[in-house]
Order: sequence, then structure tokens, then C-alpha cells
Amino acid sequence: MLLDEKKKKQQETTSTTPTPPQSVQTKPETLDDVLQKLNNLIGMENIKEEVNTLVNFLKIQKLRQDKGLTPIPLTLHSVFCGSPGTGKTTVARLMGQIYKQIGILSKGHLVETDRSGMVAGYIGHTAKQVDELVKSALDGVLFIDEAYTLEPEDASGNDFGQEAIDTLLKRMEDYRDRLVVIVAGYTGEMERFVNSNPGLRSRFSRHFYFEDYEPQELIAMFEQQCQKYGFQLESAAQKILLDKFTELYSNRDDSFGNGRLVRNIFERTVSQQANRLVKIPNLSVEMMRTILPEDIDFE
Repeated sequence: MLLDEKKKKQQETTSTTPTPPQSVQTKPETLDDVLQKLNNLIGMENIKEEVNTLVNFLKIQKLRQDKGLTPIPLTLHSVFCGSPGTGKTTVARLMGQIYKQIGILSKGHLVETDRSGMVAGYIGHTAKQVDELVKSALDGVLFIDEAYTLEPEDASGNDFGQEAIDTLLKRMEDYRDRLVVIVAGYTGEMERFVNSNPGLRSRFSRHFYFEDYEPQELIAMFEQQCQKYGFQLESAAQKILLDKFTELYSNRDDSFGNGRLVRNIFERTVSQQANRLVKIPNLSVEMMRTILPEDIDFE
């Protein structure tokens, strides 16, 4: 009798013991996966073509090396030219992953910085800051936004931007097999920056030009945001957006925000929609999903 009760308790204990969670195995990312992410980006057809051509070249160079043939020397340090919001940082991040998948970089991570992260206010401190940045980016990509500010047109003798450039160039040579540097900024400013220093000009010979997004591409980006967060544009609202994007694109200058412009308008629009909806009782899901013409906010 006692033995039966003991067995029963063991069975109850076994049946109530929680099953340990099973670890989910994620499929490792491949080169094709990364290239698919690139090719799925809105616009940037010239960038996609250039990156795919570079990838094909690197593949063949690796095959040549594996077959005992002499590979062609190639610098991967690049200049990304274009206005803000044109996808430069996004592409830089994908480039790091591409180089990792090909076997050029072991990590392929992206470290972002700008002048404020490189230039200190005291003698000797700038070189130390640059060294720390470079070490954090080893085996990956160092992305320097608005790099032209390191060499201002009206630089004074007390500006330490040149020290940052000199230190960076030396570290690029020291770690030439472990570091890719991408400098980015407005097209005209970046051309002036690279041409201001023979060391920069010799190391940054590869240029990528990011064009402003056209009105239809801006609409596609807005709709992408809508899809991501469960909104839908009424056709009249879409026409208002297209007309406004066309006007802004036609009158654009260096302050044209591109992707950032779209994100800002989307955020203001959903806020305006909330102001409208909060006054309506018994809201349906469809009402909360739909963006009407009066919700569009460009101000």
C-alpha cells in the first residue's frame, strides 16, 4: 500500500515538472541574405549596382587567391557622398556584414562617430580618442559622419582636426588588414576634404554617390512606415503626400531631409490622427488604422 502511494507521488511530481524551454536555433546569415537586405532598400539603384559589382569582384579575387593566382590590390576605404537621410549609415552597416561574409573582416560590425568623437580640446587628447575609436572598430567598419568637419575651410592653428586625420591615417596603415574606414558627408564638402590631404586622397579612392530620394520613393518610404505600424493611407491622403513631396523635391537644397523628412512627417501625421480620433467614441480598428487627408501634417 505504501509502495503504491510512493509510486503515485513520483508520477504526480514527474507530470507537474515543467519542461525546460527549447532553445531556438536561428539560421546563420549568409552573403545572399545581406545582399537581399541591400536590394530591398527603396531607391539607391546606383548604389546597389556598385555594391553588387564590388562584391562580384571580391568573390573572384578570393577565388584567384585560393587558386594561387595573384590578387589585384584593392582599397576598401570609401567616401559616401550625399545629403542627410539618403541611407549612407544603413549601407555602411550592410557593407560591414558583406565584408564579414566574404571573409575580409572577422566581425563586420559598425562603429559610428563624427568630429565630436574624434577631436578633443587639448593637445595629445585627440590622438588618444582616435586610437580608442579605431581599436573599437578593429575587424569591422569605422563610419565617420560629416568627416569634412575634421578639416574646416577656415581652420585656425588651434584646431586639432588635423591631428585626428594624421592619427587616423597612421592607424589605417597599421591595421590595413583589420579595418575599413568609411567617411561620409555632403558631396562638395567631401570632395574638398579628400583633396585637402594627399594621404586622404591616396587611401580614399572609392566614392559612392547617394542621390536624393525622388517623390515616388518618398511615398514608398512613408507607406513602408505605415505598413510597419499597422496604418493605411486613404487614396486622397496619398495624393496630398505625393503633391507635397513633389513640391519639396523640386525646391530642395542642402537641408532637404530625404528619409529623415519622411520619418518626421509620419510621426507628426500619426500624432495629428490621434488628436482627431480621441474625440470619437467607440473607435473601430479600421478607424484607428486609416490615415485621412486631414491627418497629414507637414508643419
